[in-house]
Amino acid sequence: MLADRLERIVESKTIKMSKLSRELAAKGLDIINLTLGEPDFQTPQHIKDAAKKAIDDGYTFYTPVAGIPELRKAISDKFKNDNNLDYAIDQIVVSTGAKQSIINTILALINPGDEVIIPTPYWVSYSDMVNMVEGISVFIHSTVDADFKITAEQLENAITSKTKLFMFSSPCNPTGSVYSKDELQKLANVFEKNPHVYIMSDEIYEHINFIGKHESIAQFDAIKDRVITINGVSKGFAMTGWRIGYMGANKEIAFACEKIQSQYTSGTSSISQRAALSALTGTMQPTHDMATAYKRRRDLVLNLMKNISGFKTNKPEGAFYIFADVSFYFGKSDGTTTIQSSEELCMYLLEKAHVALVSGDAFGAPECIRFAYATSDEKLTEALKRIKNTVDKLN
Repeated sequence: MLADRLERIVESKTIKMSKLSRELAAKGLDIINLTLGEPDFQTPQHIKDAAKKAIDDGYTFYTPVAGIPELRKAISDKFKNDNNLDYAIDQIVVSTGAKQSIINTILALINPGDEVIIPTPYWVSYSDMVNMVEGISVFIHSTVDADFKITAEQLENAITSKTKLFMFSSPCNPTGSVYSKDELQKLANVFEKNPHVYIMSDEIYEHINFIGKHESIAQFDAIKDRVITINGVSKGFAMTGWRIGYMGANKEIAFACEKIQSQYTSGTSSISQRAALSALTGTMQPTHDMATAYKRRRDLVLNLMKNISGFKTNKPEGAFYIFADVSFYFGKSDGTTTIQSSEELCMYLLEKAHVALVSGDAFGAPECIRFAYATSDEKLTEALKRIKNTVDKLN
């Protein structure tokens, strides 16, 4: 008999759809996979060279649970230089990916019955992580017309005496929306009036930002001690497989996360940490080049979507996703198949157009579909052509 907690969580739909697309590709079908949030770029050479040197230098032993001192110092400096945030070295915890940093935070803060506010759309794992520890997810819904962002009034109305944590990402996965400093200030004003609420700010897409300076909610003095800032090297440095994430938090939370991590993974890969050190202290030019490419791809996809009836989008200001409202197609049929949901539309497009996408119900927005444009211009152009030809048959 398996543990009850397995009944409270589901498999990630992004992973599920990616797995299905790989299975179909293995059968010889020409599948264009737009499911995973993974850069298609190689890790920059200077970072790979640092890893090779670490191996040659024999840097192959256990590391401190919270990360090697040099990397934690580099992260502390990064927070100060890039975000004007003061996190001392003992307020930094390095983990096996930002996903582990997030679950560490939840494990450290949430008791059964505690409420966690999550704006929708949200990254697929947020609510399942809360469910796993028997917390209660409280959703604040946003729409494409609101640029998929919540207001201070919505936030204030959602907070109760049982609220323990607020979780969000900016730039956002899956919408690409970015909160401005003024928008964050208004949210911070609400949190200032509710000192029992912690804030987890997922900033993993910080460097894929098309509008200029990234803004962190921890910059506001009145709430900074209650903010847990999550980041990592996977997206901005094309280092997904290296599995390095990190957090900055007050000492009590940082120590709690270190304690938790000591019991189920200990310190992350010594080689990956040396590579991350090179990423954070080396040239940023490859990162800037990647961001430029993502912006070009965003514009390409948005322009191609203009030719497809019924796809309603915002203009994402970061990350590498388009999150389209496709409810226009619900109830439409090609004479054989009738589409009743975004999940059915995803399966229809996979079967008929051989394009793999993720339905919005995985992100708390069942009227939408996520397109990850972290692939070549040629594949994106072909994918949108196939999608248009396929949905044109629905009426």
